[in-house]
Amino acid sequence: MTVHLSAAPAETFTAAGNTFTVLDDGAATGGRIGLVGCELSPGWIGPPQHVHAATDETWFVLAGAVRFTTGCESFVAMPGRSVTAPRGTPHTFANADADVPATLFCTVSPAHYVDYFRELATLPLTSAGRFDPADMRALATRYDVRPYLEEPR
Repeated sequence: MTVHLSAAPAETFTAAGNTFTVLDDGAATGGRIGLVGCELSPGWIGPPQHVHAATDETWFVLAGAVRFTTGCESFVAMPGRSVTAPRGTPHTFANADADVPATLFCTVSPAHYVDYFRELATLPLTSAGRFDPADMRALATRYDVRPYLEEPR
């Protein structure tokens, strides 16, 4: 294996109102890690809380304020902070500021999870401007995304 310089220009697309930039889809590491830049729209509420059985995610906040939730706990990460959701950990994230975009650098391991974002960008929206729940369930099944069902207290 040798060092790898990312493609120029990087692959960029919009999904769920946010901009994603694929910096490495795993080609440089034999699929072990993917690198994605994410710009979250102001006030974006994020996906429902979910769990991955086989995928680790780490985010590094570059700009803005990002709210992370895991189970019943929630906190805001500011620029310069990183957050990791190891496999099996419930999580979601959202732009905590209704007026300003937030920018994240994200790693996913294994790298094939980068394709989740790519496929998300191809899904049609309903007349209400949302993803069809059946499409989202099918996508989730392909990419190790399970809804988090809060445990009873």
